[in-house]
Amino acid sequence: MLSLIGLLGGLALLIVLVMRGMSLFVATPLCALIVALTSGIALLPPLAAEGQADLVTQYMNGFTGFIASWFFVFLLGSLFGKFMESSGGADSVARWIITRLGTKQAALAVVLACAVLTYGGVSLFVVAFSVYPMALALFRDADLPRRFIPATLAFGSVTFTMTSAGSPEIQNWIPVEHLGTSPLAAWEASAVVAVFMAVIGYIWLRWMLKRAVERGECFEDREGDPKSGRENLPHPALAAVPLMLVLGISFTTHDALGTSALIVALLAGAIGAAMINLRHLHKPGEAMTEGGVGALIAIGNTSAVVGFGTVAQVSPAFDAAVTWVTGMPGNGLVSAAIAVSAIAAMTGSASGGQAIALPILGPHYMDQGVDPDQLHRVVAISSGALDSLPHNGYVVTTIRAICNETHAAAYPAMGALTVVVPLAGLILCLGLFAVGM
Repeated sequence: MLSLIGLLGGLALLIVLVMRGMSLFVATPLCALIVALTSGIALLPPLAAEGQADLVTQYMNGFTGFIASWFFVFLLGSLFGKFMESSGGADSVARWIITRLGTKQAALAVVLACAVLTYGGVSLFVVAFSVYPMALALFRDADLPRRFIPATLAFGSVTFTMTSAGSPEIQNWIPVEHLGTSPLAAWEASAVVAVFMAVIGYIWLRWMLKRAVERGECFEDREGDPKSGRENLPHPALAAVPLMLVLGISFTTHDALGTSALIVALLAGAIGAAMINLRHLHKPGEAMTEGGVGALIAIGNTSAVVGFGTVAQVSPAFDAAVTWVTGMPGNGLVSAAIAVSAIAAMTGSASGGQAIALPILGPHYMDQGVDPDQLHRVVAISSGALDSLPHNGYVVTTIRAICNETHAAAYPAMGALTVVVPLAGLILCLGLFAVGM
């Protein structure tokens, strides 16, 4: 019981500290310390009995292990995104979509721009930074409340695209390493779920915007608002070529290279984004530097929550929870969905939750005869639901750093679209598998 109190208390404190602006590099070791103290885990290696875990070693094993496995994916993904941003490719693709739909469909235009860039392999953070100025201009012209911009950006980026079959985002590729599947695993059910989430989520977004406008909310200009980007942009068709490179190479080389196919694809995409749009490329050296720093920050934040989760993993409360979940009667896919959702919620990271859950749960459910493709899709979708709680790194960055909003104003809509909608999609996915799809 004490271990359970410490585990839940550490998670609650982590959420509070991050919402108050504390760095994950400070908050996660502090909260891991609470878990260790309440679970009887030694704090330092010399204090641990032979064969027993200690806080420092356990945290750093999780932290460095995730970096060792995924550093090059994060690095090349960040470089690809920065070259797309620096060359104007991301702006060009987003603006083409937005201008075709116009002000009357402001929210839909922003969602589609984010979706195309995300499914094309551009980093979620780069997508938010790239589309935000245009989203701001559209919401201003349509006189829509700006507090809904974070939810609109997130809905287009981290829901029906991030965890769908074929997505080059890392959340769709981590299961490949552990389950031996393909990024297109269970694509039929995934397509149905993606359409469902897109339609339901957009209807809900429109309803929330309509209610807010009816209450008298409108757009409010702020000093220092960014403009909608530069005018000298590459042609949209040319700008889309690097996106196609990432998708095409990742699919065609997967069977031969496994998860390394994503490294090759992102490298080709980064080179393509630089070479094809060379005339428009601004300060390539600076773009590479920023891309490298951005990759370190992104993987560092994720690794920090993995480190916290790895400490939690050796607590008695965690063992009891895993035993309870894996011992649930009925379909193993349901148990896997519950387990991955809970761990992603605890870590505040879809990729971090998968990295902790799959080495433990993957072999267990595979030995039970669970279809690996179905397990892949359930794990991917379930990791992208409860991960988007207020302490999630993407949530914090998008609301505060990019959109300059507060959690109180922006998170209710974001939580509805990035937590509730994916949960509904997960239930639909489990239902489709239950009827044999």
